[in-house]
Amino acid sequence: MFTAGLTGGLASGKSFVGKALAELGCHLIEADQLGHQALAPGGLAHDAVLREFGTVDRSLLAREVFANPERLTALNAIVHPAVERRRREIVETLPPGIAVYAAAILVEIGTFRNFDCLIVAHCSREQQIERALARPGATMEDVLARLDRQMPLAEKLAFADYAIYTGDTKEDTLRQTENVYRCLCARAGIKLKL
Repeated sequence: MFTAGLTGGLASGKSFVGKALAELGCHLIEADQLGHQALAPGGLAHDAVLREFGTVDRSLLAREVFANPERLTALNAIVHPAVERRRREIVETLPPGIAVYAAAILVEIGTFRNFDCLIVAHCSREQQIERALARPGATMEDVLARLDRQMPLAEKLAFADYAIYTGDTKEDTLRQTENVYRCLCARAGIKLKL
């Protein structure tokens, strides 16, 4: 299995790119979904997070940890190993091909090294803010707190094997994504499905 990490930041377009790669034939695994599973009753991180934070409500956790770097570190120390364990289990069950793992903080926590290559979806900070504020329940305070805790996209690009700029049209983003898919297929020795 050829594995690609897909990262960016809050509202950087990584979900759009991930879905496009899935439509092209990649296996898409999303960290957010695995995080939800890890925090659900019976999930790998549920009990430990409940003991440490008194809640597993993601919005309440986000408010607490994005304002407090020490609490964010504590939450990450519980959740990320559980999510990574589940990701590895899923990859082992997939048929041969290209597995793309979409996660916002692959570079920050160092797990980008677990993949054959890294794709970074990026746009301007202003676009990230505008997109994030369009989401239900988003506030400027929360959006800025999350962005301030993430590595700037310009710095993440230094780690990228492939960069996809998502700040122009969707068609342009799809064209770039198709080009990256061609490269992934070549590296993985997979016949193109385009």
